Amino acid sequence: MNQKDSILPLRLQAYERLIIFLERISPDSLVMRHSNTQLSSAQLQHELINAVRNEFEHDLSQQTYISRQGWEMIKTARNNVIKLINETASELKPDISGLNLSKRILENAMELGTPPSYPAIEFLKKEVRELF
Repeated sequence: MNQKDSILPLRLQAYERLIIFLERISPDSLVMRHSNTQLSSAQLQHELINAVRNEFEHDLSQQTYISRQGWEMIKTARNNVIKLINETASELKPDISGLNLSKRILENAMELGTPPSYPAIEFLKKEVRELF
């Protein structure tokens, strides 16, 4: 087995992990996992952004196995999700229910048409197909 063959499983695993990351930070998934009627809008905003950042930090080492452009797409997706959360939160009063923020995030995400993580997911899938 040559070096290229031995690294292929690691690369595939990196792509899988990064696609899972992108799916987990998609607005609908993120809001559903962190929905809490006890939180204010400001508290939920903070929790959602921390969740995105923690997920990202957990997968930082995976950049070793993908292209520079792929990694840039992932960072852009992360930044766009955080931007969506922050812009949506700025439309609301910080002390209202986090449920209102959740609803607005989902509405604003739907208005975008394409989820912020979708372009990166499609790019990574294309890169994986090129490995074979």
